[in-house]
Amino acid sequence: MAKAKEMKKTPVTGVKTRQDLFDTSGFDKLTLLDWYTTQHLGRRLDEKAANYLKMAKGWSYHAPFAGHDGIQLALGKVFRSGKDFLFPYYRDLLTSLAAGLTVEEIIANGLSKDLDVAGGGRHMSNHFAKISIGLQNSSSCTGNHSQQAAGLARSIKKYKGDEVVYCSTGDSTTSEGYYYEAVNGADREKLPLIFVIQNNKYGISVPLREQTTNPVVSDNFRGFTNLKILLCDGRDPMDSYRTMVLAREYVLSGKGPAMVHADCDRIGSHSNSDNHELYRTKEDIESMKARDPLPRMRATLLAAGITTEQELVAIEELNKKAVFAAADAVELLAEPAGETYSEFLLPEPVVGYTDSSEARWKPAADAPLLTFREGILHAMKEEFRRNPNTFLFGQDVASEKKQGIFNVCKGMLDEFGNDRVFNAPIAEDYIVGTANGMTRYRDDIRVVVEGAEFADYFWPAMEQLIECTHDYWRTRGQFAPAVVIRLASGGYIQGGMYHSQNLEGTFTTLPGLRVVCPSFADDAVGLMRNAIRSRGTTMFLEPKFLYNYRPTSTPMPPEDFIIPFGKARIRRPGTSVTVVTYGTPVHLCLQAAEILKADNIDVEVIDLRSLAPWDKELVFERVKSTGRCVVVHEDKKTGGFGGEVASAVGEELFRFLDAPVARLGSKDTPVGFAKSLESATLINVGDVVRTIRETMAF
Repeated sequence: MAKAKEMKKTPVTGVKTRQDLFDTSGFDKLTLLDWYTTQHLGRRLDEKAANYLKMAKGWSYHAPFAGHDGIQLALGKVFRSGKDFLFPYYRDLLTSLAAGLTVEEIIANGLSKDLDVAGGGRHMSNHFAKISIGLQNSSSCTGNHSQQAAGLARSIKKYKGDEVVYCSTGDSTTSEGYYYEAVNGADREKLPLIFVIQNNKYGISVPLREQTTNPVVSDNFRGFTNLKILLCDGRDPMDSYRTMVLAREYVLSGKGPAMVHADCDRIGSHSNSDNHELYRTKEDIESMKARDPLPRMRATLLAAGITTEQELVAIEELNKKAVFAAADAVELLAEPAGETYSEFLLPEPVVGYTDSSEARWKPAADAPLLTFREGILHAMKEEFRRNPNTFLFGQDVASEKKQGIFNVCKGMLDEFGNDRVFNAPIAEDYIVGTANGMTRYRDDIRVVVEGAEFADYFWPAMEQLIECTHDYWRTRGQFAPAVVIRLASGGYIQGGMYHSQNLEGTFTTLPGLRVVCPSFADDAVGLMRNAIRSRGTTMFLEPKFLYNYRPTSTPMPPEDFIIPFGKARIRRPGTSVTVVTYGTPVHLCLQAAEILKADNIDVEVIDLRSLAPWDKELVFERVKSTGRCVVVHEDKKTGGFGGEVASAVGEELFRFLDAPVARLGSKDTPVGFAKSLESATLINVGDVVRTIRETMAF
């Protein structure tokens, strides 16, 4: 670390020795005064936040940055506004100010005003962002933006840009598995990404020694070949800036990512809801205050003869007035209107509910037949040809001869090359998180990922899926990850546990996520087209039993055939009972309907195709007509999505019903590997027939 030079002038009050001063060599007066102005202004804002809390006027979450001044000032200053990309964390007030946020914008965020540029009060206070200049809206989930930062850096490298991505976190974030995944991926791919660790030795009340054995936490990552690790004094703006410049030069060389470890103090408590006196000694707190970067910076400027007391007092007075003036203006601004909560859940798809070309479609006489698997592949190939900024990655999708465990991606690598179709580590969270990040670079980027080889293995990625679901809402429409997540789901292949699960019952509980589950080839084509072309995140569920199941085959639809989200299809009209289903059970229900013809039961089968949103309009219309409803899904009965359909029908159509709504699902147990166990667990045609007969007999 840089050491301060011997100073001729006597140190000022609060700085005991010349060694307490910073080394300003190489920095001119204008730069140093600008930096001090920003540093002092940030500290006054930190104090203002605390005062708002005391007065119960807002800023209900506040994490003070005092003691992190050097690295935060340097990070904000090295960031090139409007060019680079910076993912701050919740303590990065000074970083955000130095990066380009105005005093008014910071206070508007703290007070959750409607004009808050981060998201109009939708996210917690002290979570600063301004997407228009590259300052990203990061989650409260500490450090999970590391994955998105890696994805964004991947896009920069693919498009040969000269931008840099900065990922700022605290030390405790490095204990998270997804942070390791991000570092591993960035190192392997040699991405232009700088990880900044602000190490203040505490994760709320948990000391660093209970997080890791290495007090310099960047030592945990020294095994990565392409990662350049640099250390700096995070209290010292000049040392921090020199280090950040070295890191930037390294990543721009293309050699790989960098990691800057900044040694900091957390002079205050973790946040306003924490009291650090309960777990830190008085001596520890006092020693940190003695290292306070603000008085040390002030003393350095005076001792080096760079400025005068009068100049600094004038700067400080102007800052005080600026904070008061901004506060007076912002406090008068409107709060976000409560009724706007429903806005920006999902961006509008390219084809809406009323825009269906399905009714106009007549298959060409010479149209080839597509199986379900071929329909998915056909749609992906078409979209990749249509938009050269479309990418596919996941596990096993780009092995030279294998190209996917179910051959769904067969030929994609051959036609579009390894730059657009590539394998990912066996790290599901990294797959989804980097997909999110890639789409931040350009509005026309579309990403399709195989979220896991089997849906059962997707659970580690739920953390990043949650981010995808509320990015659009949290930013108030400023960003929506254009991602399609493909999952091979369901049973009937004797896969057993981890190879037979259905996850839609969980996915459909997440606002901001589209969930589709086609069961015929043409639906796979039409829904995939809509999913890839539309902004927002779509979960594309593929019942793997149907991949090569001949009854799913249909003629290849024309190029303008796109199916809207939320629009069901009547697979078989009927007058006796309406069966609502999706996925593999569609075919079970169609078989059951043929059997029940012998009983003079005319079964109507509705294929939902889209679960979030789902077609209440059509279902309600048909149930009103037949007076009976049976809901069938492959998932276990308890918690399955069919319960939502049954509940809605029972709640809203009670007076039209001639029998209770019946619900059929698989057993509430894991799916065993032995064929006898699988058969006993999953629903079958006989179960459907029995349930319909019971409903008709009521």
